[in-house]
Amino acid sequence: MDKPLIALTMGDPAGIGPELAVKAASCPELSASCRIVIYGCPDIINVAAAKFAGGFTPEVYHVGNMSFADVPIGKAAAACGLAAREAVIAATADALAGKVDAIVTAPMNKASVNLAGIDFTGHTELIAELCGVSNYAMMQSADNLRVAFVTTHIPLSKVCECATFERICEVGHLLNEVVKAEGVARPRLAAAAINPHAGEDGFMGRKDEEVVKPALEALRKEGVIIDGPYPPDTLFIERIRTQYDGLLSMYHDQGHIPFKMLAFDRGVNSTLGLPIIRTSPDHGTAFEIAWAGRADTGSLFAAVRLALRRVCNS
Repeated sequence: MDKPLIALTMGDPAGIGPELAVKAASCPELSASCRIVIYGCPDIINVAAAKFAGGFTPEVYHVGNMSFADVPIGKAAAACGLAAREAVIAATADALAGKVDAIVTAPMNKASVNLAGIDFTGHTELIAELCGVSNYAMMQSADNLRVAFVTTHIPLSKVCECATFERICEVGHLLNEVVKAEGVARPRLAAAAINPHAGEDGFMGRKDEEVVKPALEALRKEGVIIDGPYPPDTLFIERIRTQYDGLLSMYHDQGHIPFKMLAFDRGVNSTLGLPIIRTSPDHGTAFEIAWAGRADTGSLFAAVRLALRRVCNS
């Protein structure tokens, strides 16, 4: 039987993406389980392989013609944003066509893409748009710690407007299904409240009483085992979080801050609700250490392993 084929995008050329990509492609442990093809500019990938992978020759899917000499290392640049974006578009198209089994995306820089005049809020939104889906969500995971997000890349001032009854139910179902897909027959979930102290019965805001609690009750009636809403400042303590297979966070930093404190070096970002499998590391382009040989491979390698696990369970 052929090994699963993973499309690994090179990420922003000015960041740590190329270094991580060639290290993953040349890793004996990963190559024993899958075939990795790096999507991106051949000259940049080959320079990275010579510098960081002992001369290993990676398999490259040619996307774009930017040369390494034109890369402004450690700086945001429109050309780099476009090159990284084109690689994601090509990898997503091949996944939708069944040419690859999953995609793993190395970090992109939002500012670089926006410098090119393209409105870009993140991989999650771009790939969902390419897949033609509107019901999707971001999840961060590390082993049995899984956090899905009701809202993501929006201002804090818009969270209450966007965390609707319908959206909470959507993401609750997506989280429940992905935990099942990872081998847990009856997932136990918990949700964070929006307001401090879960609103103190409405004295610190009515959103939890009027929206969050009814949404969780609706999920329970539909067969989802979910507790809460928990006060956000207690949900992530060990005694509570370890009782659950997945946690529902209402907004970006509410879940990202505790998750990255607990699992920054091994956390994986994935997009739920897609017709394809997509994972990525949970960190950014790290311009300050770009092309210096100092990038930690833990999160990207974990992203490849999770993509493989989902491929095998699909």
